[in-house]
Formats: sequence, structure tokens, C-alpha cells
Amino acid sequence: MAGGPSTPELAVAVGRAGGLGFLAAGYKRADAVGREIRAVREATPAPFGVNVFVPTPEPADPDRFREYLRRIAPEAERQGAELGEPRFDDDDWEAKLALVCAERPAVVSFTFGCPAWDVVDRLHRADIAVWVTITNVEEARAAHAAGADGLVVQGTEAGGHRGGWLSDGSDEGGVGLLALLRTVSHATPLPLIATGGIMDGAALAAVLCAGASAAQLGTALMLAPEAATAEAQRALLAEQRATRVTRAFSGRPARGIVNRFMSEHSATAPLAYPEIHHATSPLRAAARRRGDADAFNLWAGQAHELVQARPAGEIVRQIADEASAVLERVAGGRRVTRPSA
Repeated sequence: MAGGPSTPELAVAVGRAGGLGFLAAGYKRADAVGREIRAVREATPAPFGVNVFVPTPEPADPDRFREYLRRIAPEAERQGAELGEPRFDDDDWEAKLALVCAERPAVVSFTFGCPAWDVVDRLHRADIAVWVTITNVEEARAAHAAGADGLVVQGTEAGGHRGGWLSDGSDEGGVGLLALLRTVSHATPLPLIATGGIMDGAALAAVLCAGASAAQLGTALMLAPEAATAEAQRALLAEQRATRVTRAFSGRPARGIVNRFMSEHSATAPLAYPEIHHATSPLRAAARRRGDADAFNLWAGQAHELVQARPAGEIVRQIADEASAVLERVAGGRRVTRPSA
């Protein structure tokens, strides 16, 4: 949940409830991430993780996004802002690797790519478990070969950016979570952490039955008071609104609630990350300040309308308790009726 909702307070609350809280390192300088790590450690002895973005291998061709920037320039003017510099950067990659190796959180998870084996080895030597976000079987095999300890299996239902990096021929929306869990479980013996559309205990029970060892929550926690979700986005999360995968805000596929900006610009948005992210960042920040939910990214997963406005610890405990009850009920006597010949 980079870019806003993730906070030390949220990670602490999840950890105190028995979960594994995470800090989002994306879009932050390494020193800022270090302060958040220390804030979590001061508040709780519970283990936690840090999520890091793997850099895009090479910059996009400017010809690919120049026309798009011209098209969205009036959006910035409407917000009283200017488009940002469409720069290519590595999100402070080396500094963040040095930071996590020094701070030694329990887990470092990676999104947008798989770290090279030497990076994985470096983290292992610091006694840090390595998880890699995958969206298809090819990525699962690559992460396994690189030495990952666990796979964060992201179904198409998930809100926010698609975390994968290798195309398998599917469209940008990806594969549904249950189908993906089953195919990945046949391709690798690594533990699977399911994510995407998990909003209650029944969904948690379903992914555990499908082969996951654990589940990762995102949208389910976005109305918790510990989350720094923008107020205009909070007002829409519990409503029944369609979601769609778009490149319009960042130049990379991501799922969010459909709004005017998405509807008007998705068709022409290029694949150019992080350049488009940086270019649209000032206008999106201005729209958040003004409460204009039609002009910034409303990242949310499918089933977002099931979100609860409750403390994060209560949500985590409730989902765990519901899942236990569902699994006990299923194990207690329900049988699948065999079809007659």
C-alpha cells in the first residue's frame, strides 16, 4: 500500500493482533523508511516486514509518453498544478537494500521484479526472509530459482499496482487468485502468500484451501484509523463501484475504482513507469488536497465494498476467527456429492 495508506501505526496494529505488519518503502527515501522502521520497533517487539520496489530495467522511450503528457496537461491546470518531470529513477534501490540489511526486519518482500540471486543471498546473510510478488507461473519459477523463501501470489482481484514483471500472454488484468494459487502450487514447493480480494474470513479460508500458507490484506485495512488513506478515497471505498485496471495514473497497470480521469485517459495511457508516475504525481497530490476524487488514483481491490471502518487489529482478528469457523464447519461434515454416472 505504497503512496499513502501504509503507516508505522498500521504495521504495529497488525503485529499486535498476531499478523505480520508491513511497511511500504515505495516512493520514499531510504532515510524516511529508516525512521518508520525505528518507529515500529519502538512501539512493538512483534516481527514485521518491509516491501521494496525492484527498479524498472530501462527507461521508456520518450516518444511513447510525450503525446500522453500533452493530453493530460489540462488536468494539471485544473488542479492548479503543473506536471512533474517524467524522470526515470530506481526508487533509491541501493540505499534501501543497505538499510534493510542493517535494520534486519523479519521479511523483505519485492514488487515489480525479482531481485538477483546475489541480492537474495545478501539478505539471507542478514537473516532476512525474502518474498517475491508474482502474478503467473513463469514468475513463480524465476523467483524460486533466485532463492526466494516465499511467493506473494497476486490475483487479478488485487487493488493497486500489478506486481509482476514477466508476461505470460494474459491481458494486463491477470489471472484470478484461486486459479493462480492452484497452478503455482503445482510449479513450486515454496510457501504461498495469497493476495487479492481477501476481505473476510470466508475468502481467507478459500485461499488456504487452495494452497496458500497465509494471506496478505490490503484494501481490507484501508478504512482503519491507522491507515493514511485520503479522505476522498475513504468516502468511496464502502460504495458499490466498479474497479478497472489502468495505466492512466502511473504508466503501469493498477486496479482502482473507476473515476473520470481513468475513464478519459486509460485508452491512451502508455506503458512508461516510473515516468508517468512522476509526471502525474503533482496533479494527483493537488487533487487529494482538494478532495477531488475524480482526478487521483483510488486504488482498491475487487470486493472493496466489504471494507470495514474499524481498528486494524479488530479487522485482523475478526477475519482470522471467521476463517477458523469456516474451516471447522467444512471439516465437520460437508461432503462433495459425487455426480451419478
